[in-house]
Amino acid sequence: MLMRQLEYLAALAQERHFARAAEACQVAQPSLSAGIRKLERELKVTIVRRGRRFEGFTPEGERVVMWARRILGERDALRQDLSAMRGGLSGVLRVGAIPTALTAASLLTTPFCDQHPLARVSLESLSSRDIVHRLAEFDLDVGMTYVDGEPLGDVHTVPLYRERYLLLTPTDSALADRDRVGWAEVAGTPLCLLAPSMQSRRILDQNFADAGVTVTPSIETDTVSALYAHVATHRWSSVVAHAWLYLFGVPEGMRVVPLERPRRSYHVGLVLADRDPGSIIARALVDVAHRVDVRGALDRLLRRHLQAAAPPQQQP
Repeated sequence: MLMRQLEYLAALAQERHFARAAEACQVAQPSLSAGIRKLERELKVTIVRRGRRFEGFTPEGERVVMWARRILGERDALRQDLSAMRGGLSGVLRVGAIPTALTAASLLTTPFCDQHPLARVSLESLSSRDIVHRLAEFDLDVGMTYVDGEPLGDVHTVPLYRERYLLLTPTDSALADRDRVGWAEVAGTPLCLLAPSMQSRRILDQNFADAGVTVTPSIETDTVSALYAHVATHRWSSVVAHAWLYLFGVPEGMRVVPLERPRRSYHVGLVLADRDPGSIIARALVDVAHRVDVRGALDRLLRRHLQAAAPPQQQP
């Protein structure tokens, strides 16, 4: 069994298409297909369901894919370990982050790259469920998601900051000049929110439910950038996490107002598969997280925005 055959299989599992998998591996499609067939002969199982196009994997094939990712992951970890012993960490740090945490990811990835110039970072936007799945499949090194919300499985967590919620609203709205607003009050405003499929939205829905209300947004989207694009038209308000201010700030003509503290708030943090030995490149990011005050940086930014938004009589 050759590593190259396992790489072909892992690429096919990722791309779900023979031609794209061959392109990712920089080989001709016949070579990729022949390599996978040879692997099937060596293992004496059918791995791929074949028709006129890729139709998925057999149950045995799914198990082989899992082991292929594990073996390739261990190979990469060995290379990282040896490169670190030679004096410089190299390789690719694969990070999956929920969209609501992506806005703050550069607070970690930038100092990581400064400290390890030979390493590279691959950062993907993923759902919390996809992060858990891909960590288990050896397809990610680190996740950035809620660490005390929905079940994460057998993982190691590193909390970074507790999420705080703000009403982002036009300056001429009825709630814009308030020092703080309640969740029930927000339910009566035209809203643009993230989609219910996202964990961040499910947390907001629970906060609204705890206040005795439900919301029906005018606009729902699965990206923070699209949410901001709609809110910037001044037709809608939104409930945003304070970490979003690090990337998007407060659009002109809008104001942020703190929401009442919900019954429960959640930590965003790093999530790593609980394995021994663990990934050296993942541990290197954890070391950066222990040195960088992510929570403090976000809190200081929030204070500046709140001071800028305060009416003149409230300015210090």
